[in-house]
Amino acid sequence: MVQCIYCSKSVDVPLSAVDLEGILDQSRANNERIDVTGMLLYESGAFFQVLEGDREVVEELYARLEGDDRHHNVIKLIVEPIAERSFGTWSMGYPKVSREELAQIDGLNDFFSQGKSFMELEEGRAKTLLEAFKGGRWH
Repeated sequence: MVQCIYCSKSVDVPLSAVDLEGILDQSRANNERIDVTGMLLYESGAFFQVLEGDREVVEELYARLEGDDRHHNVIKLIVEPIAERSFGTWSMGYPKVSREELAQIDGLNDFFSQGKSFMELEEGRAKTLLEAFKGGRWH
């Protein structure tokens, strides 16, 4: 089993609530069918997504996501083996979090308060963000 974390930019900025709900509905149905769990964050036109599941299934899903024309600049931040899922109860969790709340996460407060986006995350900060949502108040 692996965990894949990536970020991307939405083609439509800002993305409407209806469009975002459509993405989530489709993701949840597809992920449940293929036993993938994870989380999606969307803020200021950028996505941060965690996918968890069988390596082959996650790699195939990521390849499809790279070709999805609803976003671009897809950047794979981390792919690593995991012993257990961080988001095992979420087919695709979507915690609604503001930029102000992101700026309050220890280890990320300087990052988001400077106006940076998910697209500028490096591996260390991506893991910090993951940990905040894995066990934090949004899960």
